[in-house]
Amino acid sequence: MTNKAEKRGLVPKLRFPEFREAGGWESKSMGEVYSFKGNNSLSRDKLNYESGSIKNIHYGDIHTKFSTLFDISKETVPYINASESQESFKAENYCVEGDMVFADASEDLADIGKCIEIVRLNGERVVSGLHTILARQSVARLVIGFGGYLFKSHAIRKQIQKESQGAKVLGLSGGRFAKVTIPFPSDKTEQQKIADCLASLDERITLEAQKLDTHQTHKKGLMQQLFPAEGETLPKLRFLEFQEAGEWEEKPIGKIATLRNGFAFKSSTYIDNGCYKIITIGNVQAGALLAEDAKTISELPPDIQLHQQLQVGDILISMTGNVGRICRVDVENCLLNQRVGKLVLHGANKEFFYHSINNDCFREAMQSRAAGGAQGNLSSSAIEEYILLIPQKNGEQQKIADCLASLDDLITAQTQKLAALKTHKKGLMQQLFPVLEERPA
Repeated sequence: MTNKAEKRGLVPKLRFPEFREAGGWESKSMGEVYSFKGNNSLSRDKLNYESGSIKNIHYGDIHTKFSTLFDISKETVPYINASESQESFKAENYCVEGDMVFADASEDLADIGKCIEIVRLNGERVVSGLHTILARQSVARLVIGFGGYLFKSHAIRKQIQKESQGAKVLGLSGGRFAKVTIPFPSDKTEQQKIADCLASLDERITLEAQKLDTHQTHKKGLMQQLFPAEGETLPKLRFLEFQEAGEWEEKPIGKIATLRNGFAFKSSTYIDNGCYKIITIGNVQAGALLAEDAKTISELPPDIQLHQQLQVGDILISMTGNVGRICRVDVENCLLNQRVGKLVLHGANKEFFYHSINNDCFREAMQSRAAGGAQGNLSSSAIEEYILLIPQKNGEQQKIADCLASLDDLITAQTQKLAALKTHKKGLMQQLFPVLEERPA
């Protein structure tokens, strides 16, 4: 494979102008470029965030929170408890800048071998922890900052996934990892250019994610003031024209909405790319309808009812599994599956009602009422008997609804902006790194 690539020239689709005549990239095995160092197997209960002399990189943090380019001054990393013996930590096993740390276990194929590159340690002692592989360059062929993106390129991710083994939990060994082929330009200036380009894009993504978080936090704080706290009948914050409007009324959901159940679709009728999306409990998330991966059918069943043919704006609730999740329908041609409920309003402002129940308090109440606990089944009566506080005047409901809708518009726009940046980065990654030929199994 390497000989063929070298004859043709291993080059990416997109290259900076000054390197377009620089020739093909090198191609070497992971084992030729990196050597593997020792890690430890300390579990979470052996770590703390208060004090210690050595910090520990846990594989779970690689999966969930650490940035591709790991700068310890920007990350929250746990210490190893002082009660744990540190005599077994050899000097060569302490992380150094330029090291790669991979998560060698995952239940998800998409995350196996997820990695970070250590770009700044600030003089702190850090070790590679449970279910990780610590890799260090044998000879400095790659500049610091390039490896983090290289190992997230499609060509390498695909190889890592092929080398993983396991049924329920996937694992990756250093021996198998050493077989992975890695391409890189021999000119470190080109490596640095690629790293700087992607790092600047990551910085932009981080800033936009922070803006989104700010909008969401602001909305959450505002809702806590616009709606009465538990045990109270008046909100802390009220619009001027309603400050003398009196206490909010207690009403069971059944007095202002009717719960309608879904249709029992047969899996044998599912097809690819059908006209209608079937909305199941898996598609109903807290505040979001995830309809992209929904099962589809080509024709409406003859006995399906009108209320089971969803309209944009309909409010849905999950009634099995993780019960009490609320979302709105935001795409057309969707059908309501069994164990997903639709709340049809007849006594409240729809936007106000949606915000009244799309919160942690309502979800927790539904989970406590579900038969069999949080992963059980929710009955119609458990939903309909839940008490809401409602302003007596419809104008106040509308005012609150309009205020929150304007915030939702900001959040939606920011979410779309962030998604567009992530899509742009994915496309850029596919062009900045070359495609490798398939290695024989």
